[in-house]
Amino acid sequence: MQANSFKQRLANGEVVRVFAVGRIVHPVVIDMFALAGGYDGFWIDGEHVALSSEQMVSYAVAARANGFDCFVRIPPTGYWQVTQCLETGAGGVMAAQIHSAEHAEQFVQWAKFAPRGTRGINMGGRDANYTHTPLAQFAVEANRNHLTAIQIETLGALNEVDAIAALADVDMLFVGPADLSLVLGCVGEFHHEKLWEGIHRVAAACRKHGKAWGAVTPDPKFFQRCLEAGCQMPTVGNEIFALRRGIDAMKTAFWGG
Repeated sequence: MQANSFKQRLANGEVVRVFAVGRIVHPVVIDMFALAGGYDGFWIDGEHVALSSEQMVSYAVAARANGFDCFVRIPPTGYWQVTQCLETGAGGVMAAQIHSAEHAEQFVQWAKFAPRGTRGINMGGRDANYTHTPLAQFAVEANRNHLTAIQIETLGALNEVDAIAALADVDMLFVGPADLSLVLGCVGEFHHEKLWEGIHRVAAACRKHGKAWGAVTPDPKFFQRCLEAGCQMPTVGNEIFALRRGIDAMKTAFWGG
């Protein structure tokens, strides 16, 4: 396992600060976040954007070039999507829109080779070093090294969060505050008591079962509250927010908005 891998760093108890990307697919985006400093890597949004394997490869190569790790968030619609993401060289996968512990277990099985799971094996991807890793070694190392995360953003997932955190080979739970606030009836109110009751349930389940948790952090106060609650992977911004805020800052500086 690489020393800078998210899975290893989370297991070590470290806080890893990340950003998200998806709509502007270019290595310059990754370079700019890296040069800004303070970030440890990123995740790729394959849920809201229909990314090709070639585009994900571009992100994964840019990650390695900058000493970053990365993973891909995808909807849990098919086993083939999981293996395609891992074969691009991304360090792991995260399931969006999970509704139960059984649903989460199915996703974990898609991400793991037998005997743990049902992933189909192929040596042609970056995760097998393009056939350079022996088959038996590849199967063992891939099961051990790839990050598998489950997003908690539905009522079903929140209601079964303890059972999801207890699943073997689930490395991290991840709070999606926009969707979670939506289903809790306080959409966009990121400091609402209902939302934070849910977040603390996630944090408690992770403490109980020795798992890490992360979250999208929409503002600095939310970011700090997450850290105080034990969040190890705060997500701070994405390329669209960075571009929008950069444009706003330029306008304000030059002509006042």
